Amino acid sequence: MNDVEIAGRFLEALEAAAKSGDRQPVYPMLAPDVEWVTPKRELHGIDEVREELTWGAPPDNLDVEFEDRELTDLGDGRVAADVHEVYRVKRTGDFGYARDRRIEVAVRDGKIVRYEMRIVG
Repeated sequence: MNDVEIAGRFLEALEAAAKSGDRQPVYPMLAPDVEWVTPKRELHGIDEVREELTWGAPPDNLDVEFEDRELTDLGDGRVAADVHEVYRVKRTGDFGYARDRRIEVAVRDGKIVRYEMRIVG
């Protein structure tokens, strides 16, 4: 499996975790020394990610959809994805709001060693 395929599977697992709240399938994909970088904080190592990461989930009254997840191979094990998130009211399906994120991951030996997310819109 190449780096782009590994990154794609990882992003699918993240999407499922964001929707279900079940993070367990994500952890085996991370290297022990993973770096997790978001606009609010940086975590270092799988233990910090498990214990301290506040996972983003939509409010109870909203569902989230992920669109436009095209992967770009940046070389040297780095892969980027531009993701468009759409939040809808659970009861009616009406549009709530949307935002864009840029996610970059680094892959080494089949594991994610760095995750970086930026809000771009």
